[in-house]
Amino acid sequence: MTTLNDTLHRVTRRIIERSKDSRSRYLELVEREADNQPDRGSVSCSNLAHAYAGALEDQAALKAGGSPNIGIVTSYNDMLSAHQPYGRYPERMKIYAREVGATAQVAGATPAMCDGVTQGEVGMELSLFSRDVIALSTGVALSHAMYDGVNLLGICDKIVPGLLIGALRFGHLPAIFVPSGPMPSGIANKEKQRVRQLYAEGKVGRADLLESESGSYHSPGTCTFYGTANSNQMMMEMMGLHIPGAAFVQPGTKLRQALDREAVHRVVAIGRSGNDYRPLARCVDEKAIINAAVGLLATGGSTNHAIHIPAMARAAGIMIDWTDLANLSSAVPLLARVYPNGAGDVNHFHDAGGMGYVIGELLDAGLAHQDILTVSTGDLGDYAREPGLDDNQLVWRDIDGSGDDTMLRPASAPFQGDGGMRLVQGNLGRATFKTSAVEPERWTIEAPCRVFSTQHEVTDAFSKGELDCDVVVVVRFQGPRANGMPELHKLTPPLGVLQDRGYRVALVTDGRMSGASGKVPAAIHCTPEALGGGPLSLLRDGDMVRLCATDGSLETTADLSTREQAQPPCDASGMGRELFAMFRNFADEAEKGGSAMLAVAGL
Repeated sequence: MTTLNDTLHRVTRRIIERSKDSRSRYLELVEREADNQPDRGSVSCSNLAHAYAGALEDQAALKAGGSPNIGIVTSYNDMLSAHQPYGRYPERMKIYAREVGATAQVAGATPAMCDGVTQGEVGMELSLFSRDVIALSTGVALSHAMYDGVNLLGICDKIVPGLLIGALRFGHLPAIFVPSGPMPSGIANKEKQRVRQLYAEGKVGRADLLESESGSYHSPGTCTFYGTANSNQMMMEMMGLHIPGAAFVQPGTKLRQALDREAVHRVVAIGRSGNDYRPLARCVDEKAIINAAVGLLATGGSTNHAIHIPAMARAAGIMIDWTDLANLSSAVPLLARVYPNGAGDVNHFHDAGGMGYVIGELLDAGLAHQDILTVSTGDLGDYAREPGLDDNQLVWRDIDGSGDDTMLRPASAPFQGDGGMRLVQGNLGRATFKTSAVEPERWTIEAPCRVFSTQHEVTDAFSKGELDCDVVVVVRFQGPRANGMPELHKLTPPLGVLQDRGYRVALVTDGRMSGASGKVPAAIHCTPEALGGGPLSLLRDGDMVRLCATDGSLETTADLSTREQAQPPCDASGMGRELFAMFRNFADEAEKGGSAMLAVAGL
């Protein structure tokens, strides 16, 4: 096994030491839960009758007992393209379970909202907290104590983190994520981006924009750009929670079906009653969390995971922060350029070698922990290959180099020497800066700021020509406690237009941007957030702000000490936002994951 990179080793040791007490408490909980889980044969007959009544084809097997029963937690809906294929999964998965002498039941369902649909709308203010709701829904689904393992059906932005957080509280059970894969590639990504900017400038109308967008998002499957959803799939591979190579195989193919089938067979094989027990709590340890972070950095993945990784880790008793991510980024090279960081999408990425190639390169360079407990038969080395079919049988093959060096490069000759996610900090707080899609000459922006409280105020100012200058656009009161920390992706086209016009432009916000944030330099997730006295609440129009990814600074020359805090917009009703007041009131800071549920639980 290759010697581990020194930075990776040091960060791992630091996280293990920091998490010693909380991880110990978590593992004690899991052991207690495993010991307390009742044998179904000792459960009240009335309870069992309720649980088995709807399982018409499997009632006899369930009543007989002695065979594993797999819980399916699904996030199916047919509004979200990535989750539309899940509609028929349960009936097929029940057949796959019977093939290995087991049964399967849908334990429950979770909400699955689409950030792409709610972008720029007030519904986006529910998005981050939907992760808590999904975790709670998963907990409710698994609370019936009828299951010996779990298959988790989820792909997109908050859904995979929420499913994992919820399932980790039942960490005595084995669990395998089952993706459905990306939709086929649509129009060229550069063309999509061109039409968006033309629309932002008023040079094309809504009909042209809708036609362009529909040419990109056109059929069932995950969106093909490398945003949060596809970064989720990358992380599940890096953590060993998928069947190897399952992330980016398209829906409706024979290979996809073979991988789904294997996910059911395998979760049965790694149950407590067998000889290869692999509970989720043991799979998700400090090294697996580090691997998720390394994969994010090596592939230029979504900045949303600067929030999700700490939250998922906390659910397993593991403490990781942005300093850890920045330290890892200094050592992990950028091996992939996938749109919006490159021209090709995730289908092209997969065809060029995909996750198997990336994992192999990272392992050979000592930049990932191979010795993790995965849901496969071995360790992370199993994931350095690609799946295929041989006479309709699922097989894995070695990968012979990158199939496209404009998209995938070896660790010895990367696109960039570091992982492209940097911590910036100073008298304006701590924030995340993703450099992988930003030209190096724009890593430092120093200009007067314009301060806004909503993204709509920004687009209005842009339309009026008020931002045609060198400017740092500050959008505050967008943090978890202010309004649920919506994603501000709608700002990318107008800011991109200003940059293309030759202006020095940057964004500073306590809100979120996704992996699709693009080419404009941005300090995002700024903490402490403006609500409650964070320094962004003290800025005024015209204050000089300096953002620099090179030296890691986020600061103003203005004297903030004598200023009063600005007041946030007060409207938080409509579109169900009033129902989420509890989440806003109790949410913790972005660097800890922006979760109300974990904060209240004391995790």
